Amino acid sequence: MTRDFWRATLRVQAVICALAAGVAIGVGRVQADPAGDAPEAAGDRTDACLAFDHDHAAWTSLLLRFVRDGQVDYAGLKRSGERDLAEYLQSLGAVCSRHYEQWSREEKLAFWINTYNAATVRLILDNYPIDSIRRIGFLPGAAFRLSFVSVPAVRSSALSLNDIEHEILRKQFDEPRIHFAIVCASKSCPRLRSEAYRARDLDRQLEEAARGFARDITKNRFDAGSHVLYLSSIFQWFHEDFEKAAGSLPAFFARFADPTTATEIRSGHIEVEFLDYDWSLNGRTP
Repeated sequence: MTRDFWRATLRVQAVICALAAGVAIGVGRVQADPAGDAPEAAGDRTDACLAFDHDHAAWTSLLLRFVRDGQVDYAGLKRSGERDLAEYLQSLGAVCSRHYEQWSREEKLAFWINTYNAATVRLILDNYPIDSIRRIGFLPGAAFRLSFVSVPAVRSSALSLNDIEHEILRKQFDEPRIHFAIVCASKSCPRLRSEAYRARDLDRQLEEAARGFARDITKNRFDAGSHVLYLSSIFQWFHEDFEKAAGSLPAFFARFADPTTATEIRSGHIEVEFLDYDWSLNGRTP
């Protein structure tokens, strides 16, 4: 087979996926073309692309049913929520490029945070039962390099979780708090919220996520006696993002720590050490 043949095949698959996603959005509308040209149904002058729900209500519904205190009932979700999750992911993949470009920064940012989190849950379900996302694939970190997220409005080929995190969220939005919002299905990750991220509430939600992560003593802690700040490995991996925002890791952490800890961190020389990362699945017993 020629390379052109395979490229053509991938394009056809992307179109089929987008059309299938459109069916999940609503019956009776002519579906939007992935390139952005959406025909109109007879007697219906509404552009099908405008049907996207920026409240992400379908994702919130799933989170309320299957997530408690950041822990996910993967077994229950696989039994009775898998179809709803598939339809939500299809709705994300059906977004039209010309309308995506008109979205606000907050709408785009919420879209990609929710896409990352929902796709990660989907990946776990596809391999469930499993005790860690690192069990997926043969090489360390293989799960994050798998290209399985289809959003033709942004890229014709499938995206990986790494693509979403590094090429889109980090590169395009310059928002360090995303590291407390995207969840890699592991115990040392931030907690998965029981609600979707939404444009109208995004700043508040990101602030809550950052404070919650900073004040979770299973993730970070400060020893006032030794002046050692023990931080999650997330701060080590993405130190450039945090230092760019605040000048140093302690300074950034202090923004979200409790008032007493923040004062002590700001008052003197602080040493930073990084904690081991627990990659165990963030699952719970039904």
